[in-house]
Amino acid sequence: MSDTDKTRGPPPQDSQRTQGKSEVSVRVGDWKQLRAYAMAVRYPVFVREQGIASELEIDEHDANAVHVVALDPHGVPLGTGRLLPDARIGRMAVLRRARGQGVGTIILNTLIAIAKSRGMQQLRLHAQISAQPFYEREGFRAVGPPFEEAGILHRTMVRSLHAHA
Repeated sequence: MSDTDKTRGPPPQDSQRTQGKSEVSVRVGDWKQLRAYAMAVRYPVFVREQGIASELEIDEHDANAVHVVALDPHGVPLGTGRLLPDARIGRMAVLRRARGQGVGTIILNTLIAIAKSRGMQQLRLHAQISAQPFYEREGFRAVGPPFEEAGILHRTMVRSLHAHA
C-alpha cells in the first residue's frame, strides 16, 4: 500500500499531543493496522455501555476508513474515530475514564486535518444527541430533525472545510 492510497489511508503514524498534565499519542492507519486498538474502545463504549448489538458495531465501512486512535503514555487505547472516503466521520468513542480530558477533541481534530489534506470540502456525522454540544463547539452544525440509529437518538451534523468557514 502506498502512502498516497486515498481509500485505505496512510501507514500508521504517531504524534504526541499534550492535554493537561497527561500526554496522549495519536495513531492513524487502516482497519487492519488499528482494529485491535479501535475495538478496545468501541466494544466497551458502544456494546457494553450503550447496549448496541455487537453485530452492528463492526460494519463494511471499517475496511475503507482511515482510523484514528488515541493512546495513553503506556500505549493503552483511550479513544477512537474513523473517516470514510465520502467525508463521513463515525464511530467516535472515548472510554469513560478518559472523558472530559480533551481526548475526543484530539481525535476529531486529527480526523478534520486528514479530511482537509485529502481535499474534502465538508464533513458529515451522526451525533448522539448527548454529544451534539461537543460537535457544536468544534464547528459542526445540526441539520434536519433528530432520528433513531441503533436505538439511540441522533442528529446529522455538518462542518465546512473551506478556508473562509
